[in-house]
Amino acid sequence: MFIKVLLLILFFGAMIYIGWICRKNSTDVNGFVLGGRTVGPWLTAFAYGTSYFSAVIFVGYAGQFGWKYGIASTWVGIGNALIGSLLAWNILGRRTRIMTQHLDSATMPQFFEARFGSTALKISAAVITFIFLIPYTASLYNGLSRLFGMAFNIDYSICVIAMAILTGIYVIAGGYMATAINDFIQGIIMIFGICAVVWAVLKSQGGFLAALDGLGQVSDPAVSGTPGIFASFFGPDPLNLLGVVILTSLGTWGLPQMVQKFYAIKSEKSISTGTIVSTAFAFIVAGGCYFLGGFGRLFSANIDIAANGYDSVVPTMLSGLPDFLIAIVVILVLSASMSTLSSLVLTSSSTMTLDLLKGHFVKDMDEKKQVLVMRLLIVVFIAISVVIAILQYRTGNSFIAQLMGVSWGALAGAFLAPFLYGLYWKKTTKAACWTSFLFSTVVMLANMLVRSSFPALLQSPINAGAFCMIAGLILVPLVSLVTPKPDAKLVEETFACYNEKVVVLQSSQLGEKEEG
Repeated sequence: MFIKVLLLILFFGAMIYIGWICRKNSTDVNGFVLGGRTVGPWLTAFAYGTSYFSAVIFVGYAGQFGWKYGIASTWVGIGNALIGSLLAWNILGRRTRIMTQHLDSATMPQFFEARFGSTALKISAAVITFIFLIPYTASLYNGLSRLFGMAFNIDYSICVIAMAILTGIYVIAGGYMATAINDFIQGIIMIFGICAVVWAVLKSQGGFLAALDGLGQVSDPAVSGTPGIFASFFGPDPLNLLGVVILTSLGTWGLPQMVQKFYAIKSEKSISTGTIVSTAFAFIVAGGCYFLGGFGRLFSANIDIAANGYDSVVPTMLSGLPDFLIAIVVILVLSASMSTLSSLVLTSSSTMTLDLLKGHFVKDMDEKKQVLVMRLLIVVFIAISVVIAILQYRTGNSFIAQLMGVSWGALAGAFLAPFLYGLYWKKTTKAACWTSFLFSTVVMLANMLVRSSFPALLQSPINAGAFCMIAGLILVPLVSLVTPKPDAKLVEETFACYNEKVVVLQSSQLGEKEEG
């Protein structure tokens, strides 16, 4: 217990200290929200990765999908690395940084307003962000209850409140820069933690080959009659597994808190380095989490899914580890939760302040007042998320749990297509943007309220979210072709940023020289 408490004290002390020393970088909006757009490659890459993977992934998704699909659930982690990180950085990174700086936008709703010339789009995007980010924020606490109960025998409410307060302190004090530096430290902990946990769990089962052999002997007639299905390449249900890969990988392209990391990139070198680092981080952390969860059925004698749910799978797998490793797991899950929580509340507060309050409800809002309001809203958003999390835990309210489940799909489905096409395609129209917003929010809310009316494949919020993202990629170009063209002057001014000439070193790009 002494080791566990000591590690927690050191961890929390470091987080708060970094928030304190970064306070000088968060005196204006650009510094508080984007770190002055001077964040280096390693910090940006780790900020992206740690915001991506939370306790929801480590405890909830890894346990649930590992139980359902066996070792094939590792494909989710691979998809997160290749699609959610590698492709996202290559396709979105540079263009997002260039155009958002050109349009002077600090949030995704501001981008939609400037890109399509519509204040109504900005307000709608801000409302969607607010509605669906708050319950998603509350879901981050879900993975803590069993782990803290196992390690400290502490009440869940105390864990949630303590984590929320400590996260709020360093985000309020240091803004994005404190979040980025703390994300880097938390990311290091997550990398070493997941490696240690995977090694320890496999060792407890006789090593990797013995564990894989044992998994191959597990059978569940209710799932499949095929021998060794849980140790197979694609598992018992490849189609639903594909839905998980699409939602959790492609979804990052449309999530405000993820895309906003590209706004703060410092230089071209930051993009190339950040791409490699974030992809490697995703392979280790996401791949490790889902790989670990894939062996969950080896512990089925101690797991009652019907009584305790999928959240009990990973804690049960870890319950037999030595105390020091249990402490590492607790710090790992805290790191994953606090890094994502800090990113979400910073995105929520900046969106609410800059896109809803400023200029609409509060006409005269200078830089100092904007930063103050964002700090106050961080307190409000954290408080709301804590109340929702505790209420859901105490009452088992399924409505809240469902709302958490549709958040990712609604946000990514609404924003992914118009944002992507807005960066690349001049013919993208305002009407197409509205179509994507309305389609995804309506479909995901309907999935939550009248789920039984959906086709069997789309009754899963995960598959419904993946469907919304793919549908948006089809609907936006189709609607753009049949609706009034965007204002030519606005489009040309927007895309002019890509035509600016810059000087680069010969070592990074070949130049053409005349012969003669």
